Amino acid sequence: IKVAVMGCVVNGPGEAADADLGVACGAGSGVIFSKGKVLRKVDEACIVEALTEEIEKFEIER
Repeated sequence: IKVAVMGCVVNGPGEAADADLGVACGAGSGVIFSKGKVLRKVDEACIVEALTEEIEKFEIER
């Protein structure tokens, strides 16, 4: 599984479109994305938990 950690919500998902999953953060929130498509937006306090949940889902689907 390839996970990207990006610093920009606007460009991050596109720049890391080859990643299976990723996270890109902004001011107070972030997005979880897969293959360049945003899956969901989350508060910064929940970003690690949300990414972990998506990784677990991804592994189950594989």
